[in-house]
Amino acid sequence: MGKAGKALRQVLEAYEISQNQLAVTMGIGRSTVHYWFNGTRDPAAEAVLEIRKALRKIDPAAAQEFIRLYLDESDEDEE
Repeated sequence: MGKAGKALRQVLEAYEISQNQLAVTMGIGRSTVHYWFNGTRDPAAEAVLEIRKALRKIDPAAAQEFIRLYLDESDEDEE
């Protein structure tokens, strides 16, 4: 699972936001969010921005947490 999918899963669970609620807010199919949530596919860079925008509408704190988790490098191997 990619970083964006992992961050999305954590945020949706922590803030009790349904996959359907995010999909409706984004104007996309629920199956797309399902793929991201389950790590089947990782969202493209443009989609990450759209996820943040939709999360801001639902819960601004969730949007902030999503970006914080997505950009967090602490779990990556140090070079």
